[in-house]
Amino acid sequence: MSMERVPMTTEGYQALEKELQRLKAEERPRIIQAIAEARAHGDLSENAEYHSAKEAQGLNEAKVAELEDKLSRADVVEPKSLSGKTIKSGATVSLIDEDTEEKVKYKIVGDLEANLRERKISISSPIARALIGKSKGDTTEVTTPKGARSFEILKVEWK
Repeated sequence: MSMERVPMTTEGYQALEKELQRLKAEERPRIIQAIAEARAHGDLSENAEYHSAKEAQGLNEAKVAELEDKLSRADVVEPKSLSGKTIKSGATVSLIDEDTEEKVKYKIVGDLEANLRERKISISSPIARALIGKSKGDTTEVTTPKGARSFEILKVEWK
């Protein structure tokens, strides 16, 4: 496992903690119960329920370990405590596409929190990388799958 820091917002950190708690408090006991029930059926060598439950246990424990690792390496950013004019992780940025005049708003978050439907983009995405260090009024060009697009930064917020 890598010792590299994992950037995320406070909201993302809390979501991971909640998922970890759910896996430990709900999934783990449910799987243990399924294993116990399957064991009661007798011969384990040909017991599909037992093998299925053991596989689920392995997957759950791997997910628990992965979440514990990410939480231990978390580099938590609280956007509300940040300020300044230059864009960095945690910023909410309002942009206008200079070609289409379409306005968009994105929040720059850690890789684990990215969700385009919620307008949360990963710090390592091409658009976020193009925005980092820029400020209101700047223009930046982003290479997208549809070709190069130019955006003007309308607003930088910390919320």
